[in-house]
Amino acid sequence: MKKAFQKDRKKAPYDIFGRHEQRWIAAIPYGWLVVFFLAPCLLLLRISFSEGVLACPPYTNIFSVLSQEILQIRLHFSSYWTLFHDELYRKGLLTSLQIAGLSTFCCLLLGYPMAYTIARSSPKARSLLQLLVILPFWTSFLIRVYAWITLLSPVGVINGCLLRWGFIEEPLTLMQTPFAVCLGIVYSYLPFMVLPLCMSLSRIDQELLDAAHDLGCRPLKVFFTVTLPLSFSGMIGGAILVFIPAIGEYVIPELLGGAETLTIGRIVWNDFFANMAWPVASALAILLILFIVLPISFWQRWKEVRA
Repeated sequence: MKKAFQKDRKKAPYDIFGRHEQRWIAAIPYGWLVVFFLAPCLLLLRISFSEGVLACPPYTNIFSVLSQEILQIRLHFSSYWTLFHDELYRKGLLTSLQIAGLSTFCCLLLGYPMAYTIARSSPKARSLLQLLVILPFWTSFLIRVYAWITLLSPVGVINGCLLRWGFIEEPLTLMQTPFAVCLGIVYSYLPFMVLPLCMSLSRIDQELLDAAHDLGCRPLKVFFTVTLPLSFSGMIGGAILVFIPAIGEYVIPELLGGAETLTIGRIVWNDFFANMAWPVASALAILLILFIVLPISFWQRWKEVRA
């Protein structure tokens, strides 16, 4: 009977594509990654090992052909040396880490109650609440950031209301501060924290919570001993989705941050387009990519080991 089942299973047309077609379909996303991720990264890596010059393009070629068809490769590590010894880049990296870390923590504090409420709602209400979470994405990102300028400016809505109600005597300095940058990042990337948490909380078996209640655990203890540990993967996933774009964010610090809010994204833009220091900017971009990719790789490896 087992052989007959296996024979029928082999004959069952469960796969609409053949092996050859599957390879072509799998080649599409791999080709996309090669063209739009791997190739630019290799180009940046090549420029980072070159030397900056006053020319067009503003860097030297690391490859040169000598006599008798000998390929010579000249690698310059001065750009990486500059990143580790220049106070400007260390300060920019530290500022980016602080803003990204604080923004991720605030998104977690705000997003967990929202995700918990959505996960414990009825299916109809859950769909409506999830729609409200992703509703801001229907508006342009720049328009949403510019809206905060009208709210936080000295003549904006917030200062106007506080002055009218008598809470302050002069406008508060809300714009051009790290606070405004964190506020803009939290507002823009909060859905990236809510949605993974909502998915993780929705997968928790209700019978585990009922069993904990039957064993005498109070609701608060059930949350910290059952719900919170089981939603840890959603917390990590949401934190990654928020922290990665936040650490390299350029638009929000440029529009809401001041001159002292010098982040990695602004430094890379200035080196590429204002200072024409392409090797240093490329080296900084490579280090930022490594700083992002390595923790994700370790996280994926940790998940595989635990599974």
